[in-house]
Amino acid sequence: MTKRSILIMMIVAMLAMFAVPMTIAQDDEDVTLRWRTRPDNQAEIDVYTAASEQIDAEWDGVTLVYEPGGTETEDYQVVLVTELEAGTAPDVFWIPGADIATFAETGLILNLNDLAMADEDFDASDFYEGPMGFLTTPVDEDVPDVLWGLPRDVSAFGLYYNKDLFDEAGLDHPEADWTWDEFATAAEEIADLGAEIYGFGMSAWWGPFGYFINAAGSSFFTEDFSACGLNNDATVEGLSFAADLYQSGIAFPYASDPEGPFIAGQIGMFMNGRWATPNVIANAGFNWDVATLPIGPSGEATNWLFWGAYVVNANTAHPEEAWELVTRLTDEVIQGQIADLGANIPSRQTDEAIELFLATLPDAGINNQAFVDGAAVGVTEAPLFTGNWPLIRDTYSDGVAAVLNGELSAEDFASTICDDVAGQFFD
Repeated sequence: MTKRSILIMMIVAMLAMFAVPMTIAQDDEDVTLRWRTRPDNQAEIDVYTAASEQIDAEWDGVTLVYEPGGTETEDYQVVLVTELEAGTAPDVFWIPGADIATFAETGLILNLNDLAMADEDFDASDFYEGPMGFLTTPVDEDVPDVLWGLPRDVSAFGLYYNKDLFDEAGLDHPEADWTWDEFATAAEEIADLGAEIYGFGMSAWWGPFGYFINAAGSSFFTEDFSACGLNNDATVEGLSFAADLYQSGIAFPYASDPEGPFIAGQIGMFMNGRWATPNVIANAGFNWDVATLPIGPSGEATNWLFWGAYVVNANTAHPEEAWELVTRLTDEVIQGQIADLGANIPSRQTDEAIELFLATLPDAGINNQAFVDGAAVGVTEAPLFTGNWPLIRDTYSDGVAAVLNGELSAEDFASTICDDVAGQFFD
């Protein structure tokens, strides 16, 4: 073997020795981002997993690890807080809109304002104004410019209705501008169809009963969110109307879950969010559709705009990449894929995002427009920067339950409730 051949072999051997370390060094330079949502079921886990894999494949230098949250209850947030305090939380995670204030005020999430201002592709006006207003609410007067995250999705209530029961009762199906009087008449006539049939049902939490309060012209809070806003005649009118439905036996008993009986064909109308749609599609054995909520005494259409946001761990080692992940997770394409599940609405109010949503679930024949219309007039779910929302919420809920169950008059509720929660608002 010539000296030249020996030299070539030595060089090849040396290159082979360095090849693996060089590859490892390159891999070590990749940024790994962990992110989490609170999925309702395996189908939702699969969609978020696919979205994560799609973004990962298109993003050089970044590796994504998707972690589905383990619980659908408020324990999800409790686990996050524990992990954040222990330094083991993911870089990006979803939380309900109502929890933004708590996470921001305790310094658990990153102010993304500077990163957003440096991003030429970011336009806050692409998103629904209500959630963005709360996401840009400062918690420190010395730091007025904030952005706590971006909305992942929104949802609104619809009135799911059993078309077969409407037909059996000889009723016209609900129109877009129907009123409380028409709604009450339909509920009563459907309830008259049989002993096991109810005209209406709603779940026992603040969203459904809050609709009756809002539609009558009242509100949970004063305009600046600094105090209770329920001590007025409109609250009395809204809760009295709802209480009549329950105390007359027209509505399915309050605090009993109405979703199963609606699916079984025993309830004519069921108020719930977009998230109920997949279950109705999968299990309802009757003809059904979704209508907008009826117009109450305020004379204006109203609804709720429920939402959640992607936020960034305040202690992430990769803030720039985490911000980019948030923007990638909230672009129209990914939001369209999530909306295809049928459980929520894109948080972008661009024409493209709305069209993507309207095209979802084409085989179901569902009135998707009802949810778009509801979102457009919805009162935005508020993270309460000026009070202890969990305690206020529970006090409201207990009082309303007493009204709907006939244990307290609507007048007594309205005259005492604001005093009951006064100490839970911050000075």
